[in-house]
Amino acid sequence: MTEHTGERKRRPARMMAGFLLPVAVAVGVYVFGRTHTPDYTRGLFGQHGVGVIDLKARLGSALMALAVVQLLLGLWMYRRLPGAGAAPHRVQPTHRLIGLLAFLLSLPIAYQCVIAYGVEFSSSRVAVHSIAGCLLYGVFVAKVLVVRSRRLPGWALPAAGGALVVVIALLWYTAALWFFAGSAPGF
Repeated sequence: MTEHTGERKRRPARMMAGFLLPVAVAVGVYVFGRTHTPDYTRGLFGQHGVGVIDLKARLGSALMALAVVQLLLGLWMYRRLPGAGAAPHRVQPTHRLIGLLAFLLSLPIAYQCVIAYGVEFSSSRVAVHSIAGCLLYGVFVAKVLVVRSRRLPGWALPAAGGALVVVIALLWYTAALWFFAGSAPGF
């Protein structure tokens, strides 16, 4: 067997692993969120009760803003931003840095949500929020894998990046916007 043939045989295994890892992350968050006992008194950065919900809504809004910036920078890098022309070289590292900041910003929000509330289906809004929360890190892993791959079709990266923005938008819509609109506190 030649080296080239061996590479072709390993390719489907790598593709399957690349598909299964994001799914495993999302399922892992779901299983943890469904099986642990929620601690509704859990705070975040010293905030409790409505204060923690307000803080998460503000952090979630900042995360949504970073996701929009990421979307615009990604469109600019791939010359899909109307009227913007070619992106300067500094746009790519800026995109990566903002992506890292968005990921880091999401961690305390997600941690508090999964520990305090877990995965719940008490209403349609809560169910959508819970499922989107489980998908967030699976989609993030998928996007990182797609960015690292040179063998996937050209549509894979915009699809993964778009899916990440959509999941963040769903999370923001079902939590932060819902809170700021004056709905009852608590998730």
